[in-house]
Amino acid sequence: MNRLTFIRPSTGKGEFTKVAPTYDVSGGKKKGQDPGDAAMLLASATMLYQRGDLAGAEGLARKALKAQPGSGDANTLLGLVASARSDEAAAGKFYQAASAAAPGNGIYANNYGGWLCANGRAGESLDWFDRALADPAYPTPAAALANAGECAVKAGQPARAETSWRGALALDANNLAALAGMAALEFGNGRYLEARAFVERWLALAPDDAAGLSLAAQTEQKIGDNVAASRYRSRLQAISSGSTAAPRTQ
Repeated sequence: MNRLTFIRPSTGKGEFTKVAPTYDVSGGKKKGQDPGDAAMLLASATMLYQRGDLAGAEGLARKALKAQPGSGDANTLLGLVASARSDEAAAGKFYQAASAAAPGNGIYANNYGGWLCANGRAGESLDWFDRALADPAYPTPAAALANAGECAVKAGQPARAETSWRGALALDANNLAALAGMAALEFGNGRYLEARAFVERWLALAPDDAAGLSLAAQTEQKIGDNVAASRYRSRLQAISSGSTAAPRTQ
């Protein structure tokens, strides 16, 4: 299951550049180029994106990019739009452009790393998560560590995955991606009691997570608690059938 976290520009008034700052790489302001205009365009574009208006979001984001060439935020939003349209090749180019415009920006590094990982280049992605974590202003290091853990598994580096996930949980004990990753990792290593501990924490936060319930049932089966395994399977079946009254007793 893909649990990678991407960070999009914020739409909050006055907060746009604090979450995903734009960078002027044009060598100076030119006539008709106003970063303030770009920020307003991007705020509107992001709101359209959130509403599902991809065409409108793309149009405003391209205008913002014209107003401020090299804007990492504009490229990021265009990447998100491309991904929503399943045009991953285009999305990758936009994420790469954002990170190239501001090499020290952790948000752009995380997003490009996430794209690399999701598109068969997990080994390459790990360096980009390291870059994200090296940015002291990066707002969500736990998310980057959780991303690194998932991608390390894909890259065949389980030890690194464990280090990353444990690091994420040290920063955010409720990070679902890290809890899910550790539960699966411990299960795969035959450490079923440890897997149980992680999956219980996972389901405490997301009681109806189908992947969590499935792994919980398998874990209890391995431990030998068939009653608990049956309860998890019943909950999973209730969710699959669309029931809104699935029992949650563990």
